[in-house]
Amino acid sequence: MNGDLKRRLGYLIFAIILDAAANGLMIASNMGSAVWMASGVNISSLIHVSYGNTLFVYAILVSITNQILLRKFDAHILISNLLFSLPFSYLVGFFTNVFGMLNLADLNMFWRLLLDILGLIGVSAGTSIYQRCNLIQHPNDELAYLLRFKYLHGSAGWGQLVSYTPPVVIMIICFMITGSIQSVGIGTILAMFIQGVIIGWSDKLIVPSLKHHLRIGKTN
Repeated sequence: MNGDLKRRLGYLIFAIILDAAANGLMIASNMGSAVWMASGVNISSLIHVSYGNTLFVYAILVSITNQILLRKFDAHILISNLLFSLPFSYLVGFFTNVFGMLNLADLNMFWRLLLDILGLIGVSAGTSIYQRCNLIQHPNDELAYLLRFKYLHGSAGWGQLVSYTPPVVIMIICFMITGSIQSVGIGTILAMFIQGVIIGWSDKLIVPSLKHHLRIGKTN
C-alpha cells in the first residue's frame, strides 16, 4: 500500500467516525437532525425497526437510485456505497445511543441549538473529507455528488439541496400516516439550506491537500 493510499484511508476512517458521531449528536440534541437522518428516524418509528437497520436498507435503495442516475451499471460505485453504509449506519445508531445517555435533550434550548450546529458542521466536514478521499462514500452523499458534478455544474449547494427531495417526500408521507414528525427542527432547516455550502467551504479549508477526483462523466 503506497503512502498516498494509506493517508487517504486514514482520513476516510476518521471522516466516517466524525460524520457518524456528528449525526448522533444532532439526533440527541433534539433540535433537528440532518435531512436524511431525520427521514430515517421517522421511518424507523413508523415501521418499528431499529434505526441502524432502517438506515442500511435506506442506503441500499439510494444505491440503486444512483445507478439509475449514472445511466449505466457501475459495480465500483455500487459496492463502495454499500461498503460505506454498513459500518456507518450502525455507528450512527451507536453514537445516538451514547449521546442519548447524556440526556442532551434536557439542556436548555441555547445549548441544544449550539450542539446541533456543531453537529451539522461535523457532518459537513466529514462528508467533504471522505468525498475527497475518493475511495468510498455513503450512497446519500453519492447522490448529491452525482447531482453536483453530473447535472448541476459543480454546485455543492444545489447538489445537496436537490438530493434532499426523496427524504423530504418520505417525511411528509410519514407525517400523513402518523400525524406526527420526529427529529425535525431548526437543525433540519439549516441542513437543507447550508449543509452544501459548508461542504464547499470545507473542501477549501479542511485538509485542502485532498482534492476531488471526478469518477463520472457529464450528461449527453
